[in-house]
Amino acid sequence: MHLQSVSPRKTGISAAERLVREDLAAAYRLVAYYGMDDSIYTHISARVPGAEGQFLINPFGMLFRDITASSLVKIDLEGRILDDSPHDVNPAGFTIHSAVHSARHDAACVLHTHTVAGVAVSSLADGLQPCNQWALQFYNRVVYHDFEGIALDHEERERLVTDLGPTSRAMILRNHGLMTLGRTVSEAFILMLNLERACRVQVAIASTGEAIHPVPPEVCERTARQYESGDSTREVGQDDPNAREWRAMLERIAPSPVTSFRD
Repeated sequence: MHLQSVSPRKTGISAAERLVREDLAAAYRLVAYYGMDDSIYTHISARVPGAEGQFLINPFGMLFRDITASSLVKIDLEGRILDDSPHDVNPAGFTIHSAVHSARHDAACVLHTHTVAGVAVSSLADGLQPCNQWALQFYNRVVYHDFEGIALDHEERERLVTDLGPTSRAMILRNHGLMTLGRTVSEAFILMLNLERACRVQVAIASTGEAIHPVPPEVCERTARQYESGDSTREVGQDDPNAREWRAMLERIAPSPVTSFRD
């Protein structure tokens, strides 16, 4: 069963929404480029600027590599499609993303993946371990949500939000996958890329059968705080510490029609 459009209507797209659409489409392309997509499943959503309770999400049935700014579907927290899109959206994606957007107004973007490494680490009893520099970004900062089956039950949303808490930007959905929240699309994507790399390294280490060289807790915490400060990556005069990396990543998918809109 797919979420259906209710009274579709054509609305003008503001300059702010256009920019978010372009960044969100680029994030879909980058997830595909880095091999973090799962066919037509999983989602990245972004809050519509200046619109209460509205967000953009991918059309169900389209590969991430083919997403464009205009193909993104605008829905509300009830799952109603708010524009004249010919597409519907995945109900499981709606369940997870509507839960986060309704509770975490600081989250401009929510990114969810099912990668081999991410699902592997999510299935381990001890979860993500502080065994490498990427993982230390999430030291004592990643939270967990127990698997309840495919996310079709709207009652799960309350439990997911409780587990997420008011400040966490990274969640491991046990036996399922990974999720990151960003104040911008670029922040959510870069957090996910680093979380995915941390999981890949952990799986690679485990494959050797060798003991992990421990990192002292105080160094783990110091490293996490360094990541949070952004001091090592922020450009002079630039508020967004991800700006330089995001621009460099966009070069990987250029030129591409991520900014195309229907007239």
